[in-house]
Amino acid sequence: MEVLRPARRTTLADDVYESVRTLVMDHAVAPGERINIEALARQLQVSPTPVREALARLESDGLVRKRALAGYTATPLLTRPEFDELVEMRLILEPVATERATRRIAGLPNPAEALDQLRGAAELPGPAPGTEGFAAIAEFTNRDARFHHLVAERAGNQLLHDAVVRLRSHLHLFRLYFPATHHGISAREHHRIVDAVAAGDPDDAAAAMRAHLLAARDRQLPFFETA
Repeated sequence: MEVLRPARRTTLADDVYESVRTLVMDHAVAPGERINIEALARQLQVSPTPVREALARLESDGLVRKRALAGYTATPLLTRPEFDELVEMRLILEPVATERATRRIAGLPNPAEALDQLRGAAELPGPAPGTEGFAAIAEFTNRDARFHHLVAERAGNQLLHDAVVRLRSHLHLFRLYFPATHHGISAREHHRIVDAVAAGDPDDAAAAMRAHLLAARDRQLPFFETA
């Protein structure tokens, strides 16, 4: 595994989590590879405790797996059937969430604040300067997830929102493939969704979300052609 700088964030646990997540997302810890906690702690120059905490969080994210007597391993990459199932689940959940969110926002006495929040979340950053690999797109993935989670939150159905969040689709997808053109295209698609929400058209908003999910699927498919 590559050598990382010692954790220097104010919150050590968060820094270690981000460091280990980057290793997994960059395949420095290969999919399916067993994770040696002691070795990883030495590499990060921390005690094993924050590493264990980070792995527990990553297990919740679906990026690592824990087995009795075997410890942690990095989760294998999605297979094509698993990828198709993930997309199918998103197509079931997120257009419905968008439709509900549109109706609820339209019914607010002052929808401007909710719409401004969605427009702000729709913006996506480009690659971080001076970085490469997952570090370059980490903030993009965080902001992208935030937009989708916020739309689901605005739907007003806690179970629906939780289902969207639990998919952790962004982390799994970005382990596969990340085309450089994804940044600007995704933001434009997000804004089309918000425009439809602002217009108070639930059907158009749901259609815009569906179109975005299908377009994102198509941007990921080249991975399976080259894998």
